[in-house]
Amino acid sequence: MSPTGLTHKVFINKSPQQDSGDLPNGERRLFPPLASTLIYGAEEAVLVDPGLTTDQAHALGDWVAGMNRRLTDIFITHGHGDHWFNTDLLAQRFGARVVAGEGTIGQMHANVAARPFVWDKVYPGIPESPVTAVTVPGNRFTLEGNELVIVEAGYTDTDASTVLHVPDLGLVVAGDVIYNGAHLYLSETSLAGLDAWRQAIDRVESLGARHIVAGHQNADRDDDAARTIAETREYLDVAEELFRTQKTAVDYFNEMVDRYPDRLGRTVLWATAQAVYGIRDNPGQDPVQYIAGGWL
Repeated sequence: MSPTGLTHKVFINKSPQQDSGDLPNGERRLFPPLASTLIYGAEEAVLVDPGLTTDQAHALGDWVAGMNRRLTDIFITHGHGDHWFNTDLLAQRFGARVVAGEGTIGQMHANVAARPFVWDKVYPGIPESPVTAVTVPGNRFTLEGNELVIVEAGYTDTDASTVLHVPDLGLVVAGDVIYNGAHLYLSETSLAGLDAWRQAIDRVESLGARHIVAGHQNADRDDDAARTIAETREYLDVAEELFRTQKTAVDYFNEMVDRYPDRLGRTVLWATAQAVYGIRDNPGQDPVQYIAGGWL
């Protein structure tokens, strides 16, 4: 607990299994665990990135209720639906405001539009997902008088990504800017280039946090900021190398599994491989079909 009375806890959502197909190595497709973070004081709390499915909302909501704090706000780090599609259920349950950056809100609308073509084809049990998020002046809001800062990170695994900086805790809740023991999703990043993500990591590092909660993480790993930043950078370097040296999506998938046998989220790895190599092998065609197709 900080001198201001704030602390945080992390809830790891159970991973939903995908309804379609197996991975090249015969494994069932399983989405990586999602970390939802509760930042709280003596009486109030803020929740970050509640998740995807109705089941996740119920489990997380019961956990939040057990903390015996009034949930004032739910913050969304970026527009990917796995981080927020179940938000309305929790916002209604707790009477909480939903907060996000302006760019993130635009990406949330785009992900709602993509639901019939990707999300609903892949994962059952996603509730209605109206976009009710609002921006806050100066990208700042408070929790029991303590400032929470929305930091624009830019293009990471999708555009308009943000993190939530809690200076009093030396904490960054990083969404998908930083990963921790899970495979990075690089399908969309392939359009912007990996250097954009590297610049986002630099922005997070400049905040000087001691603890980073990654959106996708292995629950057995700690939240040390220096380690998670270094490992995310290294993964980008390895991916860039293998994109040059591996000829096919399967080759890339297999080599990454060999390099990182303990990383979770091989479904994300395979979606990335199919998208990157599909775009590369079919120049001039709409890349969105390969980004979406990587999940199907």
